[in-house]
Amino acid sequence: MPRHRTLLMHFPFLRSLNLSSNAMPVLSPAVFSNLGALRLLDLSSCSITYLHMDTFEGLGNLNTLLLRNNSLQDLDAPFLLPLKTLFHLDLQHNSLVSVDTWSLQLMEAVPQVHLEGNPWVCDCTVEPLQRWLQRRQALQVTCMSPPGLWGQEIAALDSQDLGCQMKHRFPRGLSTAQQITVTQNDTTTPPAGKAGRSWQYLVGFVVAAIVLSVLIALVAKCKLAHKNFASYRHRPLPEVSSIGGSPMEETSSWGRGSWGSNSMPGSADLQAEDDDGFIEDNYIQPSEQLPEKEGRQFHTSI
Repeated sequence: MPRHRTLLMHFPFLRSLNLSSNAMPVLSPAVFSNLGALRLLDLSSCSITYLHMDTFEGLGNLNTLLLRNNSLQDLDAPFLLPLKTLFHLDLQHNSLVSVDTWSLQLMEAVPQVHLEGNPWVCDCTVEPLQRWLQRRQALQVTCMSPPGLWGQEIAALDSQDLGCQMKHRFPRGLSTAQQITVTQNDTTTPPAGKAGRSWQYLVGFVVAAIVLSVLIALVAKCKLAHKNFASYRHRPLPEVSSIGGSPMEETSSWGRGSWGSNSMPGSADLQAEDDDGFIEDNYIQPSEQLPEKEGRQFHTSI
């Protein structure tokens, strides 16, 4: 195979080219670019393992591309971009196990696409292909693995068979287009009931957290207020002495008894001690207390 723009350079108006059953594992970029009038290209059974994104550059008038019985394991989606007028694409009996969403979108513009005979793995990743096959309605693509789904049509499987979390069940009499719409809606948005309950749980949790925080703040504030109140509680000093008499009365009686007399040399000192601004607690033992009568006699004699 020539490398670039030299394949059949003397046949610019060639309409059909059959290169099937030739060993061409890799095709160089733009190898067919000088065949602008080509309508049919057959590359079946050529052991092709990879298609470069620019392999079919320049084939703007190609209608049919046959790639069956090769060893393609994945599709480089941009290889379809130069093929503006492609009508028939045959990818049967390759080694494709899955196909990405972009490739499916590009193949959407091709009216006839054949994907049968590939070892498709029917798990949750094949769900985009399943929806694509359901829209086409004419293809019968079957699973090759896992063993439990071998030979079953991909388009007829549900999400439970594919191992997906969401399960689609359609009532009888529902058209295929309606089933596709329901499936797409279910895969893009969660159920309304579950979403509503989850929001209720979230709001309840937030409200409970706020209420708990307010209660903790109130308890802490009450404890602090009680502590401050206890610290400012002062008891007034007792006005009545333990012997039943008033300190003021005793002071007055002593003052009256000693007024103008020099028999009590410590009276001035007692007056000075009363005026020094300090308060002393004088504890009088019961043995030192004078009876009331003796006290009056004592004052009388004085």
